[in-house]
Amino acid sequence: MYYIEKTIEVSASHHLRLSYDSKCSRPHGHNWRITIFCRAEQLNADGMVIDFSEVKRLIKEPLDHQDLNQVLPFNPTAENIARWCVEQVPCCYKCVVEESRNNIATYEQ
Repeated sequence: MYYIEKTIEVSASHHLRLSYDSKCSRPHGHNWRITIFCRAEQLNADGMVIDFSEVKRLIKEPLDHQDLNQVLPFNPTAENIARWCVEQVPCCYKCVVEESRNNIATYEQ
């Protein structure tokens, strides 16, 4: 099995729709660090699991410098963003989303 890992930095704002009062319900921003993990039993014709630039295009382009509430069809928690990233990238099996140094969410298929 072959594995790759790509970390992407994204600057974006969001607010959370929560069932309780929280300062996170107000619009605010993060410099997110998103790490994508991909695997494949066979390399593609170019000798890669997936091109790193393709991973970046699939994740950074739709999210960077955006209001995530406007571009994602769900409550943009770190957990939901991690799941969305896995769904966007072929052969991705895991994603780690750091919205700040001490707040990290992971989704794994």
